[in-house]
Amino acid sequence: MKAVTLNAYGENAEFQVSEMAQPETKAGHVLIRIAASSVNTVDTMIKNMGKDLPLSPDLPAVLGMDFAGTVEAIGEGVTDFSIGDEVFGCAGGLADLQGALAEYMVADAKLIAKKPKNLTMREAAALPLVGITAYEGLQRAQVTSGQKVLVHGGAGGVGHVAVQLAKHFGAQVYSTGSTKQQEILTGYGATAIDYTTEAVSDYVAQHTDGAGFDVVFDSVGGANMTNSFEAAALNGHVASTVSLVELDLSTAHFKGLSLHVVFMLIPMLYDHKREEHGAILAKLAEIAEAGALTPLVDERKFTMDNVDEAYTLLSTGQAIGKVVIEI
Repeated sequence: MKAVTLNAYGENAEFQVSEMAQPETKAGHVLIRIAASSVNTVDTMIKNMGKDLPLSPDLPAVLGMDFAGTVEAIGEGVTDFSIGDEVFGCAGGLADLQGALAEYMVADAKLIAKKPKNLTMREAAALPLVGITAYEGLQRAQVTSGQKVLVHGGAGGVGHVAVQLAKHFGAQVYSTGSTKQQEILTGYGATAIDYTTEAVSDYVAQHTDGAGFDVVFDSVGGANMTNSFEAAALNGHVASTVSLVELDLSTAHFKGLSLHVVFMLIPMLYDHKREEHGAILAKLAEIAEAGALTPLVDERKFTMDNVDEAYTLLSTGQAIGKVVIEI
């Protein structure tokens, strides 16, 4: 089969199309003919940092965590899928798991679900990692109908899904974004907040009468988490996807906040409760088919021949939505 391989790590390392042996199906797994894969920030981190990240695969590496495609073969013990099923998932591209930048990959059946019928392969490939992350964060933060939910970075990969899911769960949704992203946020049903012109104290006063938001989903993370603590209500919940930072937790302490750190790669890395990811993907498919979840996909097209350009686009921050590579 053809695969896109990375033979060195580093910011200047380039992908190349190579021939390699098609992987063999094994028990509990399915062989998938890949139609599309999307690029995530963690993919660019693996490419640039290599073995400085403990989750990076050995070289030569086939990256690509997200995918959509068609089941070509079934391993022993798999009963939920049949040959010809269109599926999607996040099941490789790190550690010892071959990624989706190839014509075929073998995926643990626990990590996949049937593709939403109303989404294209491109759209479905954009959803797994960000969708699972958003869903897990909101569930752990115990989002319920009627609550006020603030999503930081609501036009980003994880953020735009979190906005839609929070809305689907019945919350009143508010989201921060830049001036040029306001229309995207309102298009997903959120009350848009321009973080470049509005202070946290101002929008907390305006939208919550100073009480704070019941749940803050922080897809920006890092130093922005201090803004999340400030924006949260007493005994509120903060879910963060980027927590590799040293912070003063005094505000979180005196407010009695619950902090939920979402690291959705755990099931893949440690073979820990993988079936939960399959279940979340099945739920996301239901929500998408109900018309309540639409991935935002950058209109630019990429193939196996220009994967470098796709990674560069995501790294520059110029993409509008998820960057998808068609295989």
